[in-house]
Amino acid sequence: MSVKDQVIAIIAEQAVLETSDVTLESTLEDLGIDSLGLVESIFAIEEAFDITVPFNANEPTESDFDISSVATIIAGIEKLVADQA
Repeated sequence: MSVKDQVIAIIAEQAVLETSDVTLESTLEDLGIDSLGLVESIFAIEEAFDITVPFNANEPTESDFDISSVATIIAGIEKLVADQA
């Protein structure tokens, strides 16, 4: 399973949606994911890829990690996975 597919599966699970309902253009808000769901998604992603996501849930706008869309989240995870390799 690719990074993209895994991230989409994790986000879909948190949003209680089918993976087909999650598009690259979707925002977390579009998908109905609130701040708690975001934190749970980040934890699930960190666990799935054995990485640390540089995200501060208390100040999400101050984070270097872009969560503006599913595509930017995937790009960020792919970079973290590549940097770790």
